[in-house]
Amino acid sequence: MAPNATAGVGTADTKDILSTDQVFASERDLGDDHVAIDGVVYSLNGWKHPGGDQIRLFGGNDVSVQYRMIHPFHAGNMVAKMPKVGTVSDYRMDYTFGSDFEVELKAAVAKVVKPSERFATPGFWFRLVCYISLYLACLVTYVTHGSSWALCTVFGVAQAFIGLNVQHDGNHGAISPNPALNELFGFGADMIGGAKYLWLQQHWTHHAFTNDVTRDPDSSSADPFFLFHNYPKDSPLRQTFHAFQAMYMFPVLSLYWISSIFHEEMLSVEQVAAKKAGMRFDNKYLKENKPWTYLVRGFYLSCIVGTPFFHNSPLLCLAHIWYMSTVESLALAIPFALSHNFEVSDRYPVAKGKVDWYKSQAETSCTYGGKIAGYLTGGLNFQIEHHLFPRMSSAWYPYIQPTVMAVCKKHGVRYAYFPTFGQNMKSTLSYVSNVGNNVETKKVK
Repeated sequence: MAPNATAGVGTADTKDILSTDQVFASERDLGDDHVAIDGVVYSLNGWKHPGGDQIRLFGGNDVSVQYRMIHPFHAGNMVAKMPKVGTVSDYRMDYTFGSDFEVELKAAVAKVVKPSERFATPGFWFRLVCYISLYLACLVTYVTHGSSWALCTVFGVAQAFIGLNVQHDGNHGAISPNPALNELFGFGADMIGGAKYLWLQQHWTHHAFTNDVTRDPDSSSADPFFLFHNYPKDSPLRQTFHAFQAMYMFPVLSLYWISSIFHEEMLSVEQVAAKKAGMRFDNKYLKENKPWTYLVRGFYLSCIVGTPFFHNSPLLCLAHIWYMSTVESLALAIPFALSHNFEVSDRYPVAKGKVDWYKSQAETSCTYGGKIAGYLTGGLNFQIEHHLFPRMSSAWYPYIQPTVMAVCKKHGVRYAYFPTFGQNMKSTLSYVSNVGNNVETKKVK
């Protein structure tokens, strides 16, 4: 479900609410203005969602996991305020909620950061202004004076800062209790070569079903050229060249920008991997907002790809664009690649049946470094904390880390921590090599 700005889920109005005795055979039968939670179907009409209209992007889906994930501090009866439409007779639920670990974790974290104060800190706002200012300075210089090797280096890093910090927290609804501000900063994705609405589709699906190869878009995002999941030896996806994939991981990651720019999804604005995972996003909300994607994307491409040719030779322009895209891609993709691809990561948490969602989030993720790395990566180095509390500003993760680690230890939940970026990278490269050679990685305790 889309980001919510307050502890409540909104207030209902009986206007335009349908009968509550409808029975839907499955979630595939839900309308664009319906969502299902635990087999109960709710209408998105007739009430105001505190987190804004972005909730409608999830219309037509079962959001049982997403609802709990994005509203961790809600009382269970708060969902009753949403207008009911009916029930779903057949639905899938791979995770359990309400464990002692979850209850204690949320209570302990709430003592460190009050739920109502989980948004951006003054320090985050300062960094946000710095990152946006750097981006705008580079953009203006790039457009008015042309590209250069030095400028493309800085501009590539500046775009990565926008992706890691500004758009990421914005699209998580974690910057401000004002949904309009989060929406605005979320368009930072479109200003670095991506697309806000594609990102929302993929990323929220990834967060809900982390490392479930059948439902997590990130688990299979590079198939079949590069494998993040250790498929069986006889899998048709396996190729001889995968044995060397640790050697060509960085070249593959360097193509992130180019693959985004030329992907067919940029025309449909429908995330293919999320659709394969069973999510449906071809609803009225997305269709109404597609023009924004085309408009902002058109502006970005005209600036980045078009303007250099007014200042330099065509060949030099193409070289500069390629180089800048490589810098941005590596600065963006490497932090994400480390997050869930490392030795002892639980790579398929639901393989043996239902699991505690909070436990699975901790054991499919890792954390490395400290505050400084967090300032640069938008808190992505605190991946465990981020996946447990995705609607909390990344600025708070260093403060809740000791609490999260202590609660994990008490309940026997594995907490993978690497003191340095280099140690995390070493583990990731080892894992990637093992996957390519179909070698079993370290056992998850």
